[in-house]
Amino acid sequence: MTRDDARFMARALQLAARARGRTSPNPMVGAVLVSGGRVIGEGYHHRAGEPHAEVLALRAAGKAARGATLYVTLEPCCHHGRTPPCTEAVIGAGVARVVAAMRDPDPRVAGKGLAAFRRAGVAVEVGPLEVEARRLNEAYLKRVTTGLPFVSLKTAMSLDGKIATAGGESQWITGERARAYGHRLRGEHDAILTGVETVLADDPQLTVRAARGRNPQRVVADSRGRTPTAARVLTADERPAIIAVTDRTPERRRAALETAGADVWVLPAREGRVDLEALLRKLAANGVSSVLVEAGGTLAAGALAAGLVDRVYFFIAPCLLGGASARTPVEGAGVARLAERHCLHDLRVRRVGEDVLVVGEVAP
Repeated sequence: MTRDDARFMARALQLAARARGRTSPNPMVGAVLVSGGRVIGEGYHHRAGEPHAEVLALRAAGKAARGATLYVTLEPCCHHGRTPPCTEAVIGAGVARVVAAMRDPDPRVAGKGLAAFRRAGVAVEVGPLEVEARRLNEAYLKRVTTGLPFVSLKTAMSLDGKIATAGGESQWITGERARAYGHRLRGEHDAILTGVETVLADDPQLTVRAARGRNPQRVVADSRGRTPTAARVLTADERPAIIAVTDRTPERRRAALETAGADVWVLPAREGRVDLEALLRKLAANGVSSVLVEAGGTLAAGALAAGLVDRVYFFIAPCLLGGASARTPVEGAGVARLAERHCLHDLRVRRVGEDVLVVGEVAP
């Protein structure tokens, strides 16, 4: 990798990141066309169904693309989807060299795009800034390779680890800037998952209001169909909320929720509750690459115990609530031995207003 390769790929990654939270089920992709050491065209994929990054860069470059080098953050597609194959456009424009940060693991691509370039006489290189490219599309990569979405667990608690007072009051433990940050996280995820107990206690909308971004798909894990038909989560956005129930939910409750505008998914049960892995797999099959869990301690504990959480966002407010019966972020039975604890790595700690945010990756 030359210094120029790193510089132009870094620009392509910067472009790709502009569409964070808007391209799913597609990945975020940026492209830069270079000729004579000068950028002659660039673009990024804005959202699914719209032109891909490579095509936008080619349009910007025009005839100057002939003989140029294309820097792209992910292997170009070689199949017909909502848009034609990018490989055909690149080859047709006379691009001489393609530098991709990484191969696309999607079985429809998976090296086939790079092979098409080589057959056409286009020089190919793979690998510059691959680590950064993988981090950018971590959610897409997980869904494509495992059939599960990337799951982030977000909670807000007091310094002594309480998410509500002994009387159940939780709005608001953290400050305005922390709440705005939480809304930004919502806008960066494809779906937001909560439990019915949170719906009953707080009647949340689960939408993006204190930041810019699209509303995520709203999902409620509700094993017995107890979500009220007047709950705000059912009407907060044009897209129907998904209420995930089990066969313990009476038919009349399912019908009532559907009449109220919900999509009701009947899923397997695990220990009397909605099987979270089954729910996440169905979400992934429907194009959801990332899920933000905003729920009480029971659902959080279940997701962690099942090994489904990839990252945590813990906001800690500088206050003390006390109370032996007050709710905590992770409840359930807990681990019996320290060897079973959920360890975090790659910790990042920062101030957000008056609160502290701890972000960490959950060790497998």
